[in-house]
Amino acid sequence: MTQRLDLQALIDAAPISGIQWRVIICCFLVVMTDGFDTAAIGFIAPDIRDHWQLTAGELAPLFGAGLLGLTIGALLCGPLSDRFGRKRVIELCVALFGLFSLLSAFSPDLETLVALRFLTGLGLGGAMPNTITMTSEYLPSRRRGALVTMMFCGFTLGSAMGGLVSAQLIPVIGWHGILILGGVLPLVLCVALLIWLPESPRWQVRHKLPQPVIARTVSAITGERYDNTEFWLNESTAEQKGSIGQLFAGRQLPITLMLWGIFFMSLLIIYLLSSWMPTLLYQRGIDLQHASWITAAFQIGGTLGAILLGVLMDRFNPFWVLALSYAAGAVCIVMIGLSEDGLWLMALVVFGTGIGVSGSQVGLNAITATLYPTQSRATGVSWANAVGRCGAIVGSLSGGMMMAMNFSFDTLFFIIAVPAVISAVILMLLTLVVYPTTTVPATRPLAGVVNK
Repeated sequence: MTQRLDLQALIDAAPISGIQWRVIICCFLVVMTDGFDTAAIGFIAPDIRDHWQLTAGELAPLFGAGLLGLTIGALLCGPLSDRFGRKRVIELCVALFGLFSLLSAFSPDLETLVALRFLTGLGLGGAMPNTITMTSEYLPSRRRGALVTMMFCGFTLGSAMGGLVSAQLIPVIGWHGILILGGVLPLVLCVALLIWLPESPRWQVRHKLPQPVIARTVSAITGERYDNTEFWLNESTAEQKGSIGQLFAGRQLPITLMLWGIFFMSLLIIYLLSSWMPTLLYQRGIDLQHASWITAAFQIGGTLGAILLGVLMDRFNPFWVLALSYAAGAVCIVMIGLSEDGLWLMALVVFGTGIGVSGSQVGLNAITATLYPTQSRATGVSWANAVGRCGAIVGSLSGGMMMAMNFSFDTLFFIIAVPAVISAVILMLLTLVVYPTTTVPATRPLAGVVNK
């Protein structure tokens, strides 16, 4: 006799297993290579500028091209992942961004480099949101917030490593060597993913793979045998729209639009600071090595902030946790512009900005994965990231524009703080949509938003 078992209930009841840690580690390494690339391009930009004698305005398309590729990659790869599987799309994206990063090291001119950065961005844009989806679908509800944010700390750690490694190695191997390093690492990682990264069990159930295949995956998670078992997802059978249409169906519409607004504002700040902070500090009279350490404080703050926020999000209303964090980040951003008393104070407020903004972005990714059903989860996460990349493009380009307009240092950071305030306000409004009643559970805070 065939038994029917709720897949998520089985995952929720089991302790964290080896295969789940393997998924976390694989996805951690993917986003780490993404973070390395994101930070490295900001630090090699001055060397590229000197190499081809470029102005700040001429350099801006280098940032914009990569971010445009990130946007399109996220838009394309979300639906592809919902159709063909998380594993395949992640592996393809890692291979693409590794290959094109390697090729970009041999660019003969700026135009070629810009084109290859766009192609690199296609792979980067598709990889990151799918790692969030994959990790979220492997984890029990009670640990999801903390463990997804821990996984995504790979991005902030990779960014910190990219900045520090670039600052130290540029005098030795130049910008070409940094791009070679940024290409070889993901290509090696892709081989490991082919061997070690499994497919999402929720995707397997949704796409009705043979039950023995699903049973092997679930057995690896729970340690139990499942003979003559049919697995099912506790999701509405009425959800028959395509993965894109589900983003705008019913109550998902305001949730989607609000998430897009927060992603846009949040990534605008992160990429503006990641792209232009070394240059801004350099123009303020701080040498590149000290600028690299101060900028790394932003990423280190993001890493520690993400871990702390992940724990708090599992205990309290996650939207209020992130709203308060973005508000604190806005205060720290303003203080960067007012810091005139030495490098330590500058590094401290940059560290606080990392906690408030970069850490909150990691938490926002974890929340987003819980707000959509399995059939549209990768699309929902990917499209939110794609809109965020649009904000990143605006942030990267606006940094050069504000520098060209000769804004004072303090005025520039007052302006940068505004998107953080807007993000905090939208999050406070979003909690009213997600929790239409006044009672918010203290644990498993997103239970009931969608069937997980």
